Amino acid sequence: MTTRAVVRGVGHYLPDRIVTNAEFEKSIDTSDEWIRTRSGIERRHFAAEGQTTSDLGARAARAALADAGLEPDDIDAIVLATSTADLTFPSAATMVQAALGMTRGFAYDVQAVCAGFVFALANANAMILSGQARRVLVIGAETFSKLMDWTDRGTCVLFGDGAGALVLEAAEGAGTTADRGILSTDLNSDGRHRSILYVDGGVSTGTVGHLRMEGREVFRHAVEKLAETAHAALEKLDLSGEDVDWIVPHQANIRIIEATARRMQVPMERVVVTVQDHGNTSAASIPLALSVGKARGQIKQGDLLVAEAIGGGLAWGSVVLRW
Repeated sequence: MTTRAVVRGVGHYLPDRIVTNAEFEKSIDTSDEWIRTRSGIERRHFAAEGQTTSDLGARAARAALADAGLEPDDIDAIVLATSTADLTFPSAATMVQAALGMTRGFAYDVQAVCAGFVFALANANAMILSGQARRVLVIGAETFSKLMDWTDRGTCVLFGDGAGALVLEAAEGAGTTADRGILSTDLNSDGRHRSILYVDGGVSTGTVGHLRMEGREVFRHAVEKLAETAHAALEKLDLSGEDVDWIVPHQANIRIIEATARRMQVPMERVVVTVQDHGNTSAASIPLALSVGKARGQIKQGDLLVAEAIGGGLAWGSVVLRW
């Protein structure tokens, strides 16, 4: 028998404020058509004044726990992926732990920007396989609206706020690809490319800073590296795109999603797409898409999924799991 990290529950939270493309027409030189044709985004959610990343993460966590039929103290660990933690420290994960009333276990953040949730899943999977934890709450939560330069039309229209969460639980499998749970992971980074996607603030500058991006370069790297990491994770299992029921990609840009699907030879009918409603929610985008995909009736128990993401660093990776 083989230990697997199986999805027990899933949930998400989106702030109440919905911002349509038309709202940006009032302040910058852009249009609904320009945004939709270049990104596929039609609307996104922004956090309210005073609403923090840990607030969003806690709400998504509660939804995932309810879906799993579990209480906070049934959880051994929280791994929270974010680049927009409430404070420099302590971690947003410990704030979620407190908000949930969780009085045991441990919590920490993972920072790999848009690839953060994939890295967090790999961390949680390793803890479960090693026996360090039996149940892990894995969260992606972001308030990227707080990092935007509202005069930069190439970036400020792309991002949104939100959170998604999964409960992973140890279960016994037969050691085959028919097992439910995480089957393989593939993680990568290359710090030589940091200048194409970064925030120009932090402890060294004493400012929060704004997101800066070279869109064409990010697009080129994303299409190439997302397909490569997905193939790498599948090859570990002697599987290919033909075996995949659903690709659940990082929701950054519909053109990146379509190009990656073509490279994997997977039709768009088997890709979960939420970018039109959420924009790019960075580390929250994959768990949001998983939760929405399940709620839509797309993702069903037994389906084989590939989740893939790339973010600043550059950092990128993928996870193959059976729902």
